[in-house]
Amino acid sequence: MTILPRPLIALTLAIAGVASLAAQDQDQDGFRFRSGVELINVTATVTDDDSRFVSGLRKEDFTIYEDGQRQEVTHFSNERVPVSLGIALDASGSMTPDKMSAARSAIDRFVYDLLGKDDELFFMEFANRPYISQGWTADRRAISRAVNDVNPSGGTAMYDAIADALPLAEKGQNRKKALLVISDGNDTNSSTSVNELRQMIRESEVLVYALGVDGTTRTMTRNGPSVRVPLPIPFPFPGGRRPQGRMPPIIGGGGGGNSGGTWSRNSGEGVNADALRQITDETGGRTEIVRGFGDLDGATTRIADELSKQYYLGYASTGKNDGRWHTIRVEVKDRRYTVRARRGYVAS
Repeated sequence: MTILPRPLIALTLAIAGVASLAAQDQDQDGFRFRSGVELINVTATVTDDDSRFVSGLRKEDFTIYEDGQRQEVTHFSNERVPVSLGIALDASGSMTPDKMSAARSAIDRFVYDLLGKDDELFFMEFANRPYISQGWTADRRAISRAVNDVNPSGGTAMYDAIADALPLAEKGQNRKKALLVISDGNDTNSSTSVNELRQMIRESEVLVYALGVDGTTRTMTRNGPSVRVPLPIPFPFPGGRRPQGRMPPIIGGGGGGNSGGTWSRNSGEGVNADALRQITDETGGRTEIVRGFGDLDGATTRIADELSKQYYLGYASTGKNDGRWHTIRVEVKDRRYTVRARRGYVAS
């Protein structure tokens, strides 16, 4: 048996160790490096002045800033990539049979007709508490069966549902990970607060979308009898733009135009759009409010279209894992376009 000199043994072990660490320092797609350099993944949605999705842009058209400092875009794709998508559906008592029927129909169309064949899904329902009724699967029939088995009752623990869904969504096998939440009311049962949920989202790469179905009305008191006015629909539009003209405030406050009236929401059961936007907007996703469940088909179509026309950008961050929030800003050369992307990440 040949005995190697000690210096040569040490060198051989060192080389083997480096090779082993290199293999461990890359994920399945090579998108994350744990040896002091981490690739930051950013999904960007670009729209024009008419809120139409803009395709065909190149890496050179984008600029990324972290904490105000320009970063080199090292990874880029303008192709549609498979998505690991969770669907969380409100199963509270407010989901009447006609609402649930419309929701089932919209979800079936979404998963069978609008998503890609390589996409994987899980399904969660939430009432007094969240429940994963179908884990990760590529079988659309399994998702459809889980949706059909929902039996609405109880309250609405929507924030708890999102908090439980985020770590599961992170485990999806595809690089792009997203969560779609569908609800017809405000949260009533969660132990998780909006601020706590926002912190969880900041530590996640999951795109969060929320569809709020709000058929409630607002009451305007104008020094006399109340006037019931339906909510405007839909808002926001895919590019985040709203129709021109003044809109009354959603909750309380004076100044309903020049009438001197005061707006208020009935019973507090309607969708809290502001809270949902606090949750979704930092992720690069968005919140859309529609009036009725008959509008879900159009809303889910817009989300599927968006998921298929997004850009992937990545850059290497050499910052320390300091547990701090680091801002991300994405710009495009053509100033006529609007970019929506995650607003930052926690280096933990």
